[in-house]
Amino acid sequence: MSFPESLRLAVLIPCYNEAATVRSVVRDFRAVLPNARIYVFDNNSTDNTSEVARAAGAVVRQVAYQGKGNVIRRMFADIDADAYVLVDGDDTYDANAAPQMIERLIEDALDMVVATRHTDEQEAYRLGHRFGNVILTRFVASIFGRTFTDMLSGYRVFSRRYVKSFPAHSKGFETETELTVHALELRMPVAELATRYKSRPEGSVSKLNTYRDGFRILGMIVKLFRAERPLTFFSIGTVVSALASIVLAVPLVETYFETGLVPRLPTAVLCAALMIFAALFLVCGVILDTVTHGRAEVKRLAYLSVPALDVELERAVVEAKAVK
Repeated sequence: MSFPESLRLAVLIPCYNEAATVRSVVRDFRAVLPNARIYVFDNNSTDNTSEVARAAGAVVRQVAYQGKGNVIRRMFADIDADAYVLVDGDDTYDANAAPQMIERLIEDALDMVVATRHTDEQEAYRLGHRFGNVILTRFVASIFGRTFTDMLSGYRVFSRRYVKSFPAHSKGFETETELTVHALELRMPVAELATRYKSRPEGSVSKLNTYRDGFRILGMIVKLFRAERPLTFFSIGTVVSALASIVLAVPLVETYFETGLVPRLPTAVLCAALMIFAALFLVCGVILDTVTHGRAEVKRLAYLSVPALDVELERAVVEAKAVK
């Protein structure tokens, strides 16, 4: 479909040694989104990624801090647009889905549309990555409630409200987890759209390490759990410490009632210490829960401070669709 000229579109492509694929990515998105401005953010590539991207017509920026999370932090800070398309530079995502994702974002007044990956190619989406994605997605769902079916997708469309309120704490590939949790925490209107996913072209190598980055993502989930659900997080420590204290104390109490003595003094001290820890965990959880509610209000106000898309613009998109 054709979008009104007043709609400012930005395609953001983070790249690290993607000289073999970035030309195709820029070309494909230029073809389906002719009015968009395409940015390639080069993250210390040792090949000629920047030169190839520039020759293909992209605006090239350099990011010194290594890691995809650092690149996204810079992208979101520097680029002004009404809608943002974020896509990896490895030429595995379908550019033809972008107009439909943007259309869904505008028509339904959403803040994020995630492209869920579907493929029949084994090499495109390896079993280990697929299994890890399912496990991590379910883990996030158990903590934060309703979530997405493909939490780690690198292909998304955002509203300006989302981009300018995103805190961007993560440094590496765990940034997709943070992108998901940010939307869930602020209860933003979001959606998913099934898209085709393909294998990397010849000569292109994945930068994702299954185990190392999987543990990093898991660590990010735990950190976000602690930061966003502190009462639940520290209550786990409370329950574990209190139960351990009670289990260890039962034989001591029985002995005391039978003999009037406490023969295992170190165990008694340990029981008392564990119960004190339980109380401290609970107090920390209550205090941090109050702080978290305050932080959530601040993030919500930052989100609301960014104007939503103009109603007239939304109407123009609907009319353009009708004409098509």
